[in-house]
Amino acid sequence: MSDPSLAGVGILVTRPLHQAGEVTAAIESLGGNAFCLPCIDILPRPAAEVTAAVSELSPPDFAIFVSPNAVRHGLIHAGGGRIAAVGPATAAAIIAAGSIVDIVPAAGYDSEHLLAEPALTDVAGKVVRIIRGNQGRELLADTLRRRGATVEYLSVYDRVVPSYTPEELSAVEANFHSGRINAVVVMSVETLLNLIDILPASCHDELARTPLVTPAPRVIKEAVDRFPRIPTTLAEGPQTANIVNAILTLSPTAPGQS
Repeated sequence: MSDPSLAGVGILVTRPLHQAGEVTAAIESLGGNAFCLPCIDILPRPAAEVTAAVSELSPPDFAIFVSPNAVRHGLIHAGGGRIAAVGPATAAAIIAAGSIVDIVPAAGYDSEHLLAEPALTDVAGKVVRIIRGNQGRELLADTLRRRGATVEYLSVYDRVVPSYTPEELSAVEANFHSGRINAVVVMSVETLLNLIDILPASCHDELARTPLVTPAPRVIKEAVDRFPRIPTTLAEGPQTANIVNAILTLSPTAPGQS
């Protein structure tokens, strides 16, 4: 068997620009073509605004970080509580920043797996600070409150939909229509919905036929609800290696088959 190759394969990468570099480099190192179309921009909230919000919160027993972006913009506001990460990428960001991760899912990388950790099952009377963006799933907070915890949010960044010029959208449209985009990488439901809104309507038929690669079952459900015949591939995790390995399984011609 030859070495894995993505020669001639075009992949649309929808991650925020500052997070797309690693997967883009991995795709291109295998001969693929990475087309970057960030569908979420991450904007840190003003430091004074975040500091004011922290002053209104209780000292936490636990500080939960829901993403590497939460770590990047909010680790200094862990407040002395035990630090929990929703998954390995978030845990790696915490460690890289010089802090210790006390709680991380033994398997998986989402709220459900974090909530299964023994340290978060007996939280009655505890204060939990969830550090995140301007919005997100409520499962963590709802479940921890049912378990008797006081849950407080700290929003340290905003997720916004990027703006594109007509010329930029025309280039994306041309890539779809010419068949140069052979797969799309989407990491979250919000990203998928933004992608649908950003793309010209003339691209939606191509999107519905283009393999979708994601680490999140929720993304697959949303995609199939909107495009019942869309081909989907579930990556084993959110790390770059997981995403690239999933791309490599897509077809016998492009993904490294010999």
